[in-house]
Amino acid sequence: MFPEYRDLISRLKTSDAHFARLFDEHNDLDQRIQNMEAHIEPGTPVEIENLKKEKLRLKDALYEILKSNAA
Repeated sequence: MFPEYRDLISRLKTSDAHFARLFDEHNDLDQRIQNMEAHIEPGTPVEIENLKKEKLRLKDALYEILKSNAA
């Protein structure tokens, strides 16, 4: 996710608790979605779709933080 910001992501994960929390939440959601789609974890199509929407919301929030810190 956001390879052009790799260094900034590494820096923010250690210096910005809010960013780190959002980043971890995004990764946790991604893993849950993958597990549900692989039928490792139970989940209905509606639940999966809602998780994907939440993951996208988190990704947008992360991107806004990255853009504001890239200058």
